[in-house]
Amino acid sequence: MKSLTEYLWFNAENKRELFHITETIREIVFKSEIKEGFVLVSAMHITAAVYVNDNEPGLFQDIWKWLEHLAPFDENYKHHNTGEDNGDAHLKSLLMHHQVIVPVTNGDLDLGPWQRIFYAEFDGLRRKRVVVKVMGD
Repeated sequence: MKSLTEYLWFNAENKRELFHITETIREIVFKSEIKEGFVLVSAMHITAAVYVNDNEPGLFQDIWKWLEHLAPFDENYKHHNTGEDNGDAHLKSLLMHHQVIVPVTNGDLDLGPWQRIFYAEFDGLRRKRVVVKVMGD
């Protein structure tokens, strides 16, 4: 079995931001020369997420609205007693999950017709990292 590990860096200009990363992940898979296997895409921060869904702007708005409903910004989170102000970002990350595993078939991402890979930032304005690990033969 072969593997390739790369890191992606993000500098979100806003507190909350979404990055479409499918083509970047696809390029890393091609570079790995792995024909059959998996690619793990994992946010290395506890206030971010990696997920698979449709690349549709209306859906992005729905997701942000849903997340804000379930984990709204609130000054009274117990986490804020530590001096932080990002309690909601931690909860949003839990809802969206921090990583995905995507199959690689015939040397390419084996995604459904509408599936795309995204990095979601919930506590931006600083440099963040994602690990991408392709494994297989």
